[in-house]
Amino acid sequence: MKVLPTPLEGAVVIEPKVFGDERGFFLETFSAARFADHGLPTNFVQDNLSYSRRGVLRGLHFQNPNPQGKLVWVLEGLVFDVAVDLRKGSKTFGQWHGVELSSENKRQFYVPEGFGHGFVVLSETALFTYKCTQLYSPSTEKSLLWNDPEVGVKWPEGCEPQLSEKDLKGKLLKDFSADELF
Repeated sequence: MKVLPTPLEGAVVIEPKVFGDERGFFLETFSAARFADHGLPTNFVQDNLSYSRRGVLRGLHFQNPNPQGKLVWVLEGLVFDVAVDLRKGSKTFGQWHGVELSSENKRQFYVPEGFGHGFVVLSETALFTYKCTQLYSPSTEKSLLWNDPEVGVKWPEGCEPQLSEKDLKGKLLKDFSADELF
């Protein structure tokens, strides 16, 4: 696998080695040994699967306490996936990075603990999966407003986001207290 750094320290794009022929393909989605060789987490405790229609925007979510690192990829379809650095001492605090993940490019994105995470579906539908380093904790989950002007995520043009009630009520970065962030 190739591990490609992003401008946000710790957030990386992973390109797995794909073995394919006219019958289809095979790839390894996770190997503790390979991840350890690249300094990535190897202890994932929960797997999630999300199915969404075009325009569904989920995020930007994080948990504190009990922060989750997430290894994400798309089984079917195309999404624009975003990580926002919420680590107060980081030189990239409040900055974001986005990457297209699809069943075609087979890329994975590792979003470390201390980051907000979200995605929007660009295809008709998408099957999106992620491995998490901590269990989901509804009582500690927070939502950064998807279109916070201070963060300035540039979501793809022509996308009419469909949001949950929870995500519509996300907070601006400046409205989080210091102890809510990392």
